[in-house]
Amino acid sequence: MPAACKKGPGRLISYNSAPAGYTDDPQENIIYVSAHDNQTLFDAIQVKAPAETTLADRVRMNNLALSLVMFSQGVPFFHAGDDILRSKSFNPNSYNSGDWYNKLDWTDESNNWGVGLPLEGTAQWDLYQPLLAQPELAPSKPEITSASAAFLEYLQIRKSSKLFRLETAEQIKNVLSFYNNGPDQIPGLIVMHLDDKDNIDPVYAEIVVLFNARPEEVTFSDPAFIGKDLGLNSVQQVSNDELVRDSKFDPSSGSFTVAGRTTAVFNLLHEPVIELTPTAAQGIPANAADANVLLTLAGVIGAFLAVLGFGIFMKRRQKA
Repeated sequence: MPAACKKGPGRLISYNSAPAGYTDDPQENIIYVSAHDNQTLFDAIQVKAPAETTLADRVRMNNLALSLVMFSQGVPFFHAGDDILRSKSFNPNSYNSGDWYNKLDWTDESNNWGVGLPLEGTAQWDLYQPLLAQPELAPSKPEITSASAAFLEYLQIRKSSKLFRLETAEQIKNVLSFYNNGPDQIPGLIVMHLDDKDNIDPVYAEIVVLFNARPEEVTFSDPAFIGKDLGLNSVQQVSNDELVRDSKFDPSSGSFTVAGRTTAVFNLLHEPVIELTPTAAQGIPANAADANVLLTLAGVIGAFLAVLGFGIFMKRRQKA
């Protein structure tokens, strides 16, 4: 840590002479990774990713970034087209650029990458031009639909539990914690734990989310998870992404294994509570219960025969 830096609580960070980035109401916390200003998320990844990064990994980076927004506390904000790899071909300020740069193709045939050099940002043309000219960096329909499917899966998971949508700062303090901390942490891995101590969610007792930004598979272990019956979220068990489906948890060692550039969600269900209610049948011996069943059956058959006999009697009377 530089000598000029001081260690202290985040609330003391100054932003224009005022405390920065804190609120007591999660609804006032807006989370985003891209907006209408500056580059789209996909364009930012295209220009910042190492040159050797494949298109498939660039798509995974896009998905990972959106998962951070989706599973954060507060209000997730998504720029239109984040989920379909929207590109404005590096145009950072496209409000007056018409459909040529702003187009959204809802057929998923194109994400509008490589339609031309932006008029704003000419000083960066030497950087932009060779990237825009590389056909291997242009997503086609399979990549776009895959990204869209990942986004919809994240959306289903967020909606499935109120633990992702806590309503007060106190709830967040009680429920939310992070593992993989300190000097021995695995770089590039965030391990988020949601513990339903306040009985907010009737289904999930605990949720563990691992955001693995590393390019390779990672295994994370902690004694706190040993013996727990954590399973991959049901949405991700049938995920469109094979690497997500391969995410694993070993209760004997408390270890999670997650593929590179992947977000995996694990759940621990609440134990079902069985409430016994007294009934007239309680305490009746098995043979007595069987006898009651036989008597009931005999009564039903007798009633049926009585109705049938009455019907025959009425028909004969009409003939007479």
